[in-house]
Parts: sequence; C-alpha cells; structure tokens
Amino acid sequence: MKKVYGSKVLITGAGKGVGKACAILFAKNGYEVVGVSRTVAQGVKHYPGGGVLTLRHMDVTDEESIQRISKEYGPFDVLILSAGFGVAGACEEIPIELAQKQMDVNYFGVMRTVQTFLPDMRAKGSGLILGISSVAGRVSIPMQSQYSASKYAMEAYFDALRIETKEYGIRVSLIEPGDMHTGFTGARELYIKEDSDYAQTVLESVSRMEKDELGGVHPKIVADAALKLAARKNPPARVQTGVNNKLATFAIKHFPDRTVEKVITKLYMP
Repeated sequence: MKKVYGSKVLITGAGKGVGKACAILFAKNGYEVVGVSRTVAQGVKHYPGGGVLTLRHMDVTDEESIQRISKEYGPFDVLILSAGFGVAGACEEIPIELAQKQMDVNYFGVMRTVQTFLPDMRAKGSGLILGISSVAGRVSIPMQSQYSASKYAMEAYFDALRIETKEYGIRVSLIEPGDMHTGFTGARELYIKEDSDYAQTVLESVSRMEKDELGGVHPKIVADAALKLAARKNPPARVQTGVNNKLATFAIKHFPDRTVEKVITKLYMP
C-alpha cells in the first residue's frame, strides 16, 4: 500500500484495542511504528517487508513522557491518536475530579501529543493526523456523559485543526467507531454515589452498553480504515466503521433531534 505521507508512525494507546490493532497492521504493511501506552510491554518486533513495531511507555497526561518519545523517535509522518478510556455515571453525580481525569486523557492528551509532533510535520510540509473518536462524539450517551463530552471536544478540536493546518500540507481525519469488543469495556470507570437515586438506572444502562460492546466488531475493522486513510492524499474529515454505526450517523444528520433522542433513550435507558 502506498505510503503517501511517509513511513514513520506514532500510535498512542497501542497496548490494547484499536491502538494495538493499528500498530500491528501498520507494521505488517511496512511502516516503522512506535506504539506507546502507559502499560505496554516494551520491545521491538520486525516484520517481513521492512515493517517494525517498537513498543514504548508514554503517558499522554505527562508532558515529559511525550517529549522523551519525541526526542528518541521523532519526527513522525503519521499520528494515530487512540489513547482513551470511559467514565460512566449520572450527570448530577460524577465528581469534578473524575470528569477532569476523563478530559485529561481523552482530550488534553490529544492536544499535548498533537502540539508536540505537529511542528515537525509543518516544517516538512506533510503529515497525517488520525483521531480515534466515537459515535458518542456525535450523539451524547446517557450515563456516559463525560466520555461523550471528551469525544465531542476532540471532534471540535480536529475540525479546527484540519482547517488551520491544511495550507501546510497536513491532513486531519477522524474515525468514528461504534461498539467494539476491546478492553475499553473492562477499563470503564463506574461511579455511583452512595444512596443514589440513579443507582439502578446507571447499572442497567451500563449493562446494556457492555452487552453491545462485547458483541461488537473486532478493532481490526478500525485499523483497516486507518490504513486506507493513510494511503489517501485527501482523506475525508471523518469516516464511520460498521454498518450499524454508519446508519446511526446518517440518522443523526437527517432526523430531528427529538427523534434521535427517542432512539438513544430506547437503546440505553431502562
């Protein structure tokens, strides 16, 4: 597959799920991949055709950690920003500290990474930045408001970033997956206040989410989409993966808010 932007790729969240699937697929297709996360088992693996996957520790909430990777392995031609986790609980009860943690990883972690590696891309006059967003970044999911808020913020940031960097030869695109069978489900942080009036609703809503996620698609589908975008000179602003997710996005665009709200309520509220 043609390497439009170059062969060096940085992938955050590479220890599991979508990030791991992307790291392996890109390395198998001849890219020089540096896959980073807080918990990844460090090492180097070579693939036929010249591809290599280097796994290293990096925390997107730690500026020094990001700068260390930049100095050791940068610059990069492609960024794939996949690090993230989910918080669940009622809007009324989620502690500010937990909401800040959610934003620090899913949104500010994206900002820190982009701001570190973008200058080299701009100086070169070429680069691709791919963000792993979610359908929850287009329609807010009840009992998962903070996760949705972090992905809404990411979508807004990428839309501005796309416009600002286009003249420098940089392309910016979002991938919006739906339900996937990954470690995201088990890593979700659930908060229910003691004696909460929402307790049963939160538990039943999250149970529905977990069932959908465990029956969801393999993360390789998202990795395939990322690889195809890396071969396009002018990738679209955003792409959806999975038939159901594409239909959901179509509905969000073309149906009234009240109709979409009714559907979301039926899907996630007991």
